[in-house]
Amino acid sequence: MLVEVCANSLESALVAERAGAHRIELCSELAVGGLTPSYGLLKAVKKRISIPVHVLIRPRSGDFTYTDDEFDIMLEDIRLCVELGFEGVVAGILFKNFSLDVERTQQLKSASGDLKFTFHRAFDWVRDSMDVMKKLEELGIDYILSSGQQKTALEGMAVLTKLNEGSSRIKIMPGSGVNAGNVHSFLEQGFSAVHLSGTEMVKTLLEKPVISMNSIGFLSDDHIATTQLKNIETVVAKVK
Repeated sequence: MLVEVCANSLESALVAERAGAHRIELCSELAVGGLTPSYGLLKAVKKRISIPVHVLIRPRSGDFTYTDDEFDIMLEDIRLCVELGFEGVVAGILFKNFSLDVERTQQLKSASGDLKFTFHRAFDWVRDSMDVMKKLEELGIDYILSSGQQKTALEGMAVLTKLNEGSSRIKIMPGSGVNAGNVHSFLEQGFSAVHLSGTEMVKTLLEKPVISMNSIGFLSDDHIATTQLKNIETVVAKVK
């Protein structure tokens, strides 16, 4: 069974490789489900890591329906991954009604060339998982990362198993809540790959700062924090 580790830093990637992981999904900001890593992190990981690395292509947090500008950014990030010589990319794109955006998924797949392509947990929002899996197979997608449309992969085992048994070529990769205590369940059900971060919160400061830099109000699946024209215009007008 292939063990893919979701690494959010160079340190995490180095630990994953040292621990015997077979592959890394490189990202940043696990708290929002992962975002595309910086250019500097991409370069460092490419230089220091010898096992295959798949790069998350997600330009922002929130939903998986993107503007034309955001989509262009995704395509450019994929081109960079091809140029840098990474082994794969991880992405997902939907319409606002949670159906698969087939055309744009095809464009992302085409941009990735010979790189392996994983459709990420945007899959867990789709209405008809079997139908979408078949469409992804037709597009030549290699992996689907999924929790079986539940909070954890263990809770979604029934859906994951159905997908795994119904797939003809695409590999179903359980992710979310996978750990040493339950990985045997996925092995016994015949899955060929699992996905986990293996993280723990590590204290870095001797005491908490006076104020927090975390803003819980920005964490949302159905809202996006976007600068508003009127808000900036009003401030600019007042300082003139």
